[in-house]
Amino acid sequence: MNNLIDKLTFEHDLSNEEFIQIIETNEYDEELHLTADKIRREIYGDKVFVRGLIEFTNYCKNNCYYCGIRRDNKKAVRYRLSKDQILKCCNEGYELGFRTFVLQGGEDPYYNDNLMVEIVSSICHNYPDCAITLSLGEKSKDSYKAFYEAGANRYLLRHETASLEHYRKLHPEDMSLENRKQCLFNLKEIGYQVGSGFMVGSPYQTKENLIEDLRFLQKLKPDMIGIGPYITHEETPFSNQKSGNVELTLRLLSILRLMFPYVLLPSTTALGTLHKNGRELGLKAGANVLMPNLSPVNVR
Repeated sequence: MNNLIDKLTFEHDLSNEEFIQIIETNEYDEELHLTADKIRREIYGDKVFVRGLIEFTNYCKNNCYYCGIRRDNKKAVRYRLSKDQILKCCNEGYELGFRTFVLQGGEDPYYNDNLMVEIVSSICHNYPDCAITLSLGEKSKDSYKAFYEAGANRYLLRHETASLEHYRKLHPEDMSLENRKQCLFNLKEIGYQVGSGFMVGSPYQTKENLIEDLRFLQKLKPDMIGIGPYITHEETPFSNQKSGNVELTLRLLSILRLMFPYVLLPSTTALGTLHKNGRELGLKAGANVLMPNLSPVNVR
């Protein structure tokens, strides 16, 4: 096993068979995490990058089978933040020392291109020393370009699964994995710093699916990779499925740090949801980003 960790550290890659071996084996997790932490410290020291997350809408036109804000969840308490409310969140975050704001929401048609450009431009004008990250889902290339020209620097779009067979088990027929992947390459072409990633332990996921995710990320070469354990939501078709595994998520975080030494790697909220020290464990496994929630308390 030591040889696999050494190979991954120096070559940043393994064969599919070796990836399966390291993914399935927990006996040497401690060494894997220590090695990933060492590499992170060599590159970034002990810095943890903090991003202020503003979840500005939980409306979504999509009906993904795993997601609690899916269109058909009639029990979801929906909300939308106005531009002024979003700017207030930014102001509070700025006073706390945040210099990156992440605007995240479902695919909500209410926030058309003109409104998003207005919001992004206002944040850029009020906080010119801050980076603006968007996470709005799949849009046209022209929309992405408009947001970029308005001042957005980064875009987060997790591919969730790179396997077409697995994708079809998680999404309705009107959604397309090909389009989602194309969106990521469009974003890179425009000039965004791009973040992608996947769920760990989502229903029907296999070890081979996880390897497809790693291979897709090798092709994409994102600036940021966000992974987290799948969390079961009772108002979805997967309400009887098990949530993902924290241990496997931590193992994959370390693998990603060794594959992509310079990548920004968040320790996600989902880790903290499934384990009381989940985010701390993520940082010890090679992660170096946290995203505290700046949204108004009443909508969190």
